[in-house]
Amino acid sequence: MSKRKFFEMIKDNIGALSDLRVIEMGQLLAGPFCGQLLGDFGAEIIKVEPPKVGDPMREWGREKPHGKSLWWPVVARNKKSITVNLRVEEGQEIIKEIIKSTDILIENFRPGTLERWNIGYDVLSKINPRLVMVRVSGYGQTGPYSNRAGFGAIGEAMGGLRYVSGDPSTPPSRMGISIGDQLAAMHACMGALMAIHARERTGKGQVVDSAIYESVLNMMESLVTEHDVAGYTRERTGAIIPNVAPSNIFETKDEQMILIGANQDRVFSRLCDVMDAPELASDERYKSHTARGRNQAQLDDLINAWTKSKTLKEVEDLCNKNGIPAGLIYRAKDMIDDPHFKARKAIIDIEHPVFGMIKMQNVAPKLSENPGEVCKVGPELGEHNNYVFKEILKKSEEELITLEKNGVI
Repeated sequence: MSKRKFFEMIKDNIGALSDLRVIEMGQLLAGPFCGQLLGDFGAEIIKVEPPKVGDPMREWGREKPHGKSLWWPVVARNKKSITVNLRVEEGQEIIKEIIKSTDILIENFRPGTLERWNIGYDVLSKINPRLVMVRVSGYGQTGPYSNRAGFGAIGEAMGGLRYVSGDPSTPPSRMGISIGDQLAAMHACMGALMAIHARERTGKGQVVDSAIYESVLNMMESLVTEHDVAGYTRERTGAIIPNVAPSNIFETKDEQMILIGANQDRVFSRLCDVMDAPELASDERYKSHTARGRNQAQLDDLINAWTKSKTLKEVEDLCNKNGIPAGLIYRAKDMIDDPHFKARKAIIDIEHPVFGMIKMQNVAPKLSENPGEVCKVGPELGEHNNYVFKEILKKSEEELITLEKNGVI
């Protein structure tokens, strides 16, 4: 069965990447999120998992109704699962067979692991010169730290994000999500597509080396340059943007929170009118961007006193009516109930074999001609062994029985 025929069986619209076959060897989050992004737009993702145990993500999550992870249906969506023991020669031979028809291989083992298993890029590229290998790791494939164990949290700290996250009165904070892993995955996905584009010209694949710490560093704006040129080190600032005011979270009468960003002069003037305090716009302490930055705390106190005199809806309505950027601090329930999320189908319902209909985030970004789609939640372990081993690799039932008996699959 061809890749295109398979995808025509599960959806009418062929995604932008539906002509690509991807082998995902990664586990946990950094590699698998790259696979999720590619799969969202139609790439055929064949996830390789250890027999019997699978990816540890199958067990992760704070809440596990029916003993099943609620993270797995999302990060493994649109993927197929096969089981292969990569530590034995028979398993490595299976990978060499399937690599012949593979466009992208994703892995996030410690550097050197695939080489020890005799399935490094030097070996696989001889079998398929057009192969793009995406390698996600903590520190990259080269350099003195490359062989260290690298988790997302360490990459966030090394890349500079942890130091500037949180309130200045507390130690550096976690963002609340695995942002380091996911940034590395997004850079890996971007690199994979660039390599595929380059392959159209050269006919050759290449290695994409995505390091967690570098992916975080890439997002750090002018932090390094500020230190190099001006000797300035950014510090934790909590909810505010230093010297940019007003831009903060404010309390309301009904004990809710709203974020207001009115730091441009004309927008600030409109906020002053809404607050029935137009004189503030011409006050020497607040009349310019620089002045407001110098008197940030005083100004925020004035605005907070106003917001605390009104309900969240009253503040939000007044801001929206007068062109003042403002927004709620959304939680999951707020997202599910919000009319804008609904109108853009930002959250979808999809069927799960155990939980029934479940909600999860939809595909982003939106393409006008070849939009992505969530077709299926994360698969059961080895769910697609027959499809891959019989349909793609043309193995007989007897061969499969022997491989399973020997612990290879």
